[in-house]
Amino acid sequence: MKLDHIQLSNQEILDKEFKIAMRGYKQEEVDEFLDIIIKDYSVFQQHIERLTQENERLRKNSEHTRSRPANSVHQVNYDVLKRLSNLEKAVFGKKYNEIDSDSF
Repeated sequence: MKLDHIQLSNQEILDKEFKIAMRGYKQEEVDEFLDIIIKDYSVFQQHIERLTQENERLRKNSEHTRSRPANSVHQVNYDVLKRLSNLEKAVFGKKYNEIDSDSF
């Protein structure tokens, strides 16, 4: 949805004056209905602003993630490999020690 296609603001709806005719609509009903529309417009505008801000924040985070240096990725891989190696030593090291002690 493009915002440039919105023709009325909530203020323009609020300020709209209609001509009074002999057999026209009841002014109170029209005013109540317009009040509902104005409230909805306000809610929509707030929601659009929040989404726009969130979109901008996500775009900046995405750019930041893409611009991260390659060293940090390699550092993470190194950390994972180091943890995996320690885990293998803890698990398999005990099994090797048990096998060695059983053979004596």
